[in-house]
Amino acid sequence: MQRRTFLQHTGLLAAAVHTSGPAVLASTPAPAAKNKLPKWKGFNLLDFFSPNPAQSRPATQEEYFKWMRDWGFDFVRIPIAYPSYLKFDRSRNITPEEVYQIDEQAVERIDRLVAMAHKYGLHVSLNLHRAPGYCINAGFHEPYNLWRDQQAQDAFNFHWNMWAKRYKNTSSKKISFDLVNEPSMREDMNDQHSKSGPVPGEVYRKVAKAAAEAIRKENPDHLVIADGNSGGSTVIPEIADLNIGQSCRGYHPGIISHYKAPWANKDPENLPMPKWPGQVGNKYLSRAMLEEFYKPWIGLVNQGVGVHCGECGCWNKTPHDVFLAWFGDVLDILSSNGIGFALWEFSGSFGVLDSDRADVAYENWHGHKLDRKLLNLMAKY
Repeated sequence: MQRRTFLQHTGLLAAAVHTSGPAVLASTPAPAAKNKLPKWKGFNLLDFFSPNPAQSRPATQEEYFKWMRDWGFDFVRIPIAYPSYLKFDRSRNITPEEVYQIDEQAVERIDRLVAMAHKYGLHVSLNLHRAPGYCINAGFHEPYNLWRDQQAQDAFNFHWNMWAKRYKNTSSKKISFDLVNEPSMREDMNDQHSKSGPVPGEVYRKVAKAAAEAIRKENPDHLVIADGNSGGSTVIPEIADLNIGQSCRGYHPGIISHYKAPWANKDPENLPMPKWPGQVGNKYLSRAMLEEFYKPWIGLVNQGVGVHCGECGCWNKTPHDVFLAWFGDVLDILSSNGIGFALWEFSGSFGVLDSDRADVAYENWHGHKLDRKLLNLMAKY
């Protein structure tokens, strides 16, 4: 996974002078726009992140949901690789026909994870991290291109209709549908390093509109969210009128969030040491940089489009004090504009549990290693 945006404060000054009484000067700041999406905060759960179930992460335990709830969190995002719930011969590349072969038992395992989250009062965002014809990561051979091939788009709509049908009678307060993780237009879907750029706006609109219609065919009140363009980093103005929320990322700049990450850097061992704030390589990194990055997202909120940060955090090689200083600014900017967030992940190298950092004095938490400083920072917002 690669981890990669105009808010002006205005005031209303009014003066009224009456001949029958004293002059009155009133100053009333304009209220901040209310985000149409709730200010959810929580975690990503990676149970179904791998396209091959044999390579899945250990299953999320029920007690994790209890801890999340007790710590004040109310949201989980479940990034799913669609092949993880299909039946096909995994010794060869999948065919377009096999993309429709749903494994009911595998789908039921996802249902059980959703049910556990709901048991503890958490909102669930179902996300296709790998959709038919697209994933920001390589590692599974796609038979077509989601952005170019109608056949892929038809399969995409089929999968979303299936999920919408399964949760037809579930309130939008409890479930939402995040269409596809971190879209980009890559020349070769099966080559991680092929030339990449933003999905053309009209193409993104076509794909998102059709998928949202496939979802709302089952329930017109279903809540649909679209990840930002260019790998989640930029707003999608072309869909702002479609009653679809948008999801940003909390990974900017990558030299902080993905320091030494081999999947995100060509030469991970020869990178400048991250600082926050401070000069790193040829850039000065600061809160002002973040405020500029998030301006378009805050503008989207002010425009009346719901915004949430579906992924954020920092890989475990970034010095912990640098991570916390940077992440505090990220969360403060998001939170002060009513934008919630979800850490990638709950347990693991980005997580609050068992992150395997070399510079953290972990707290023993029921046999797990808890990063209490990170947890306290997240709880603050």
